[in-house]
Amino acid sequence: MDIFKVISNVFIQNGLVFSFMLIGLITLITYRISALTKGKIHGSAIAIFAGLILAYIGGITTGGSKGLASIPLFAGVGMMGGGMFRDFAIVSTAFGADLREIKKCGVVGVVSLLLGILSSFVVGCVMAYFMGYPDVVSMVTIGAGVCTFVVGPVTGAALGASSDVIAISIAAGVVKSVAVMILTPLVKDLVGLYTPKSAMIFGGLMGTSSGTAAGLAAVDPKLVPYGAMTATFYTGMGCLLCPSILYLAVKAIMG
Repeated sequence: MDIFKVISNVFIQNGLVFSFMLIGLITLITYRISALTKGKIHGSAIAIFAGLILAYIGGITTGGSKGLASIPLFAGVGMMGGGMFRDFAIVSTAFGADLREIKKCGVVGVVSLLLGILSSFVVGCVMAYFMGYPDVVSMVTIGAGVCTFVVGPVTGAALGASSDVIAISIAAGVVKSVAVMILTPLVKDLVGLYTPKSAMIFGGLMGTSSGTAAGLAAVDPKLVPYGAMTATFYTGMGCLLCPSILYLAVKAIMG
């Protein structure tokens, strides 16, 4: 009896359980690496970078489109990384916020949301134009992707964008997310990131829930629920504005 084949079959039949074990192992390793940087680069940022490499290897090896999940042994990773667990994580994080602190944010928090969405969207549209995607649908989809890697595909699907444009929008959002994770601890003193109010404003400006949460965790874990709260609103508002009002605005400007 081939013991490795038996173990492989057990892991395949219990894919979700194995995916938790695998992600736990990767997280352990990446946080140990993060400790070597004295927390300047958060473990989550390193873990996501490692995940991208593994996804690339999985896609190249199998020729599939699901990254590492294209390999039967790691199929459970696809389920664990799906929308259900993502939404659960966002909602559970938000439960750690104090409503009294959220009320203190007031109008400033709303303004930060609008500024954050508009600034990211405009930068993304300009980049798309100069990258050779001058049509309105592509510009808006990539602009939405710069907002977050969730808003991009939602907008692209609503507007009927091509699959390669949607892929670019997701890639742009992932790059932004990782950048926010890495840079947040480095700029905390510059932007005064010490209070729940400043964390909510920061989350509204940056969006990208995963990037904001990981970056704030490297600054102060107590700030995570506040930044994640406004970052979550950022995603929802982006999904509403990008394929509607912002699309019409770009269409009017581009003729």
